[in-house]
Amino acid sequence: MAENVLVVDDDPDVARFVEVNLRSAGYAVTIAPDGEVALQLALELQPELVLLDVMMPRLDGFEVAQRLRGDPRTSSTSIIMLTAKALSADKVLGLSSGADDYIIKPFDPLELLARVKGTLRRAREMRALSPLTGLPGNIRIQEELRRRIADEQPFALLYADLNHFKAYNDHYGFVRGDRVIQLLGRLTAEIVHESEGPSGFVGHVGGDDFIMVLAPEAAEDAAAELCRRFDERRPLLYDPVDADRGYVEVEDRKGTPVRFPLLSLAVGVASTRNRRFTHVGEAVEVATEMKQHAKRRPGSAYSADRRSG
Repeated sequence: MAENVLVVDDDPDVARFVEVNLRSAGYAVTIAPDGEVALQLALELQPELVLLDVMMPRLDGFEVAQRLRGDPRTSSTSIIMLTAKALSADKVLGLSSGADDYIIKPFDPLELLARVKGTLRRAREMRALSPLTGLPGNIRIQEELRRRIADEQPFALLYADLNHFKAYNDHYGFVRGDRVIQLLGRLTAEIVHESEGPSGFVGHVGGDDFIMVLAPEAAEDAAAELCRRFDERRPLLYDPVDADRGYVEVEDRKGTPVRFPLLSLAVGVASTRNRRFTHVGEAVEVATEMKQHAKRRPGSAYSADRRSG
């Protein structure tokens, strides 16, 4: 499916020049003659990229860029400023207004296409990564598992998440909760790197959920090591008084204090060692089932599927 580009320029000759070159490269292009129309079209079309002239009547490009960034419906849209000004102060103003890149007029078609392709590529890469951990997100996870299944490549899927994380967040707040998630992300990445090197894969599903993709023979050792390393660092996540007594107190909806154990890790392991997966959902379903089984055991634990068929 062609990526949508909104071209905003009050000079019809420039707009047409940009449109022709982008369409020839396979992009879907819409033209807006000024900033007001551009804002309306951006909300309607949700384009992947806005090519935005700086000098326009009614609203200049800087103001349009700020409004696009300030609206949650368009805040993640990529923006390239088109400017006839080569002064560094104008470049800084454009970037500080929210632009991802800028092109100085006059420009040739090769530069235009290179800037557009580069900006859209970076945007795709960022959308595929977790902003909290920098690890591949759901898109990349799905792609990795599909590839291994299609190639009939042996693999194990490890699905990890935290027990009692909500209580931790309620007690200590989201900032410290995010640090716990970042720690778990670092630990999963470390273990995959040590076990598999570049052939392994680690991804952040979201929240406190992570996946690791390893060779089947390495899976259970990796799961055990992840639990061990997390437990080793767990005391550092708590205030000393909570770490010493082994629980935190969080009030329920009625205001009654409820005790919750310290954080622990549950890891489910699905593997092609004894069975064959035909689609991603199968592998995820088995790993999730094993993770739920691990959650029924005290403390950090893993559970591996050893069934056949």
